[in-house]
Amino acid sequence: MTNNNIYFVANWKMYGNLTSLNALNKVINISRSKFFKKAKFIYCPPFTLLDQFLKKTINTKIEVGAQDCHFVNGSGPYTGMISANQIKKLGTKYIILGHSEKRSDGDTNQIINKKILISIKEKLKVILCVGETLKDKKNKKEINVLKTQLNSCLKNLKQKKNIIIAYEPVWSIGTGRVPTNADIYKNVKFIKNFIKKKFKNKNIVVLYGGSVNQKNIGILKKINNIDGFLIGGASQNYDKFIDIVKKTII
Repeated sequence: MTNNNIYFVANWKMYGNLTSLNALNKVINISRSKFFKKAKFIYCPPFTLLDQFLKKTINTKIEVGAQDCHFVNGSGPYTGMISANQIKKLGTKYIILGHSEKRSDGDTNQIINKKILISIKEKLKVILCVGETLKDKKNKKEINVLKTQLNSCLKNLKQKKNIIIAYEPVWSIGTGRVPTNADIYKNVKFIKNFIKKKFKNKNIVVLYGGSVNQKNIGILKKINNIDGFLIGGASQNYDKFIDIVKKTII
């Protein structure tokens, strides 16, 4: 781990209801422990739970993020959508953008770029997801894909402040398959060098995401150039999530 904080970002996707809030109780307790003072907890529940999560986490170390926003800010005739401005006004601090599941729904790099610029303007901290498909990997195009995604998604961004990168190989998300530590290290190194060159700044937070669970975290935590994890399925179960945190830090 290369930064003072170790990030644990819980992406709940389209799961959870009001009873799911109870999953936070034990996480809130360990977040107050001196043993986990380096852990930075960020929960990204569905839009329907944002307000309740924000209320539940008042006066705790846990921060709350959204999973997406519309590429038009403010308000307008966009049925079913929510803007970065609306998300920010709730009190939300983070937002996940560019997740492969949104890309498969039609989010291009250009659309993601619009969302990023709007979110940064609203002073939201962006967690930008990048990563290659299995076909890209087989054709050894991982670096080219990452370069294209970073160039396009961060276009016209003046500084890297409030940008976190999550390296998430598409072929690993929800499949149980994880790249080798050497491959993750190589791709994260490229991302960090790219950001350093683009923004003339050495400090950049890069997370790994893709089938992170309590069984493989002991191996993944050995990768010394990542700054934490973006966790999907395992984050919805507080015992599994806490186990990941403990095995990373203790």
